[in-house]
Amino acid sequence: MRYWQTDGGIGIQLETDDDIWHLYNIIEVGDLVTASTVRREEKAGDKIRAERAEKRRMTLGIRVEKVEFSEDDVRLRILGVIESGPQDIGQHHTLMAEVGERMTISKRHWKETQVQRLKRAVADTNKPRMVFVSLDQDDATVAVLRQFGLKEVAAIRSGRSGKQYAGDGKDTYHADIIAKLRSMGENGSPLVLLGPGFEKEQLADSVKSAGLGNRVFVYHTGQSGMQGINELMKKGMGADLLRESRVGVEMEAVEKLMENIGRDGLATYGSKEVADAAAAGAVQTLLILDSRLRDADLDGVVRDVESQKGDVVVVSGQHDGGRQLEALGGLAAILRYRI
Repeated sequence: MRYWQTDGGIGIQLETDDDIWHLYNIIEVGDLVTASTVRREEKAGDKIRAERAEKRRMTLGIRVEKVEFSEDDVRLRILGVIESGPQDIGQHHTLMAEVGERMTISKRHWKETQVQRLKRAVADTNKPRMVFVSLDQDDATVAVLRQFGLKEVAAIRSGRSGKQYAGDGKDTYHADIIAKLRSMGENGSPLVLLGPGFEKEQLADSVKSAGLGNRVFVYHTGQSGMQGINELMKKGMGADLLRESRVGVEMEAVEKLMENIGRDGLATYGSKEVADAAAAGAVQTLLILDSRLRDADLDGVVRDVESQKGDVVVVSGQHDGGRQLEALGGLAAILRYRI
């Protein structure tokens, strides 16, 4: 992502699909979003003809009424009423936010957490995304770790039939996995191979022979599939590697929170409890679910924590750590001392 100050707000250039997630957490109802879009050309005095008119590109500013994020295709729909532009003032329109688009966002008030998210998006733009292959001898799950959560990309079957299988089948199985990895275009990204048994080590050899082995990491887990990836992240295996990713940092923070809640009580959760702890200077790490930032202005709590040299971690609701934090109300803190 790139952003810059404009006379009317902040201009944004979307460079990766992760940027679209950040944008979803920045745009609020009531904002004015201006962007190039496509709409049917207005034909005065001829409604039937206007409905059949060809669409043309124009710049419109809409006052936001609703924002919808689609995780499957990573697209953002911004719905609202046209407030500026060459035509149709007062009518509804939908802007589509996609990679490569530019837009300007004007707010009555920019929250500190929103500005921090913009800075974080810029810093994270060039970070390689982590790719996982979680497998056993029968099935492989390929997933990518985006800045907002895990995304399953493919499920590949080996075609073997257990003990009765007479052949090896390894070459075809591994070749299918490698072909999928090549098609993803994530060259240079860390590749994590995991699962029970020895299939992951054999795949590591195949990957390196295929020239994809620049950064290959192998971990043993009790399960394969998406469950195995979540097991890896929750248990902190490969912690140094996972810290390279935003989700890894978030999940590690949530795990530490849960440990403190269950062990020594150096943690608290709930809006009032966290605000009181922040005001007392007792917060070491503040954890905020991203949806809470869309629903409430928490700048005061954030300022209290940062003024006392505490850390602030905004946690995505799209992974298991975020769901754990959501169950606690979406706001929690790891404490320096009991209060």
